Amino acid sequence: MRWRKLIACAAFFELLMAGTSYRAEMAAWRAGHESELKAEDGWLAVAGLFWLKEGTNTAGSDASNYIVLPRGPAQAGVFEFRDGKTSFRASPGVAASVNGKPLTSTAALQDDTNDSPDQVQLAGLTMLVIHRGNRSGIRLKDPESKTRREFTGLRWFPVNESYRVSAKFIAYPKPRMIPITNVLGETEPEASPGYVEFSLNGRPLRLDPVAEDNRLFFIFRDLTAGKETYPAGRFLYADMPKNGVVDLDFNKAENPPCAFTAYATCPLPPKENRLPIRIQAGELDYGHHEPAN
Repeated sequence: MRWRKLIACAAFFELLMAGTSYRAEMAAWRAGHESELKAEDGWLAVAGLFWLKEGTNTAGSDASNYIVLPRGPAQAGVFEFRDGKTSFRASPGVAASVNGKPLTSTAALQDDTNDSPDQVQLAGLTMLVIHRGNRSGIRLKDPESKTRREFTGLRWFPVNESYRVSAKFIAYPKPRMIPITNVLGETEPEASPGYVEFSLNGRPLRLDPVAEDNRLFFIFRDLTAGKETYPAGRFLYADMPKNGVVDLDFNKAENPPCAFTAYATCPLPPKENRLPIRIQAGELDYGHHEPAN
């Protein structure tokens, strides 16, 4: 009988250690997630979004500019936008750089449809071209932004291992194009390699991801949205399937950037990903911001 008690105690201790290890892993992951958000080039530093008009778009700290900067030269330079292509020319005497290299002439700029969009730097500010739908704009990052300076930290549901699930992955014969609408009301098709099926709280569920950076990216909404969690929905990333299985951990469900800045263009959950249950795991709401338009 004694050996049975010893085995039971050992099993209990093993489970306890596994749970403690998982909580430590989650604490480290959440700290890293918050650190990325707070970084000098993180989402809290995003301080402006200016949609480009065809032709000349002046930039500088003077209010007469089309792109008004929070500091720096009154007339910093000009973004030329013609036929869908953007370039930047600094004003005489203005010290500017592109990707860390001093700018000596007009520079053609790659937008964020490329893996490495070009970045214009001046006066401690960073600007890059983003493309959304049929529009292009200048996204401004400022490490001294009010949002970053006044950030109060993330809040989370308590870690709950029951929200770690193994989901069955069903691949589409060929990637299915899913219409994804963003907060600006623009809709673009995104490729989904397949869908996952799983159960939570006794309910059979499915989610359709899109592929992003060799990971599965889930944009979902559940019944906590608008109450404990961000109204528009949340994001969840997972590794690509292995042997037809995808590991989903809703303790890592995170807010979209729109929860922190008015100058993000976040995608919204497709109808397939609106779940009829409460998922009391992952990141809680931080605050509401009207989207830029």
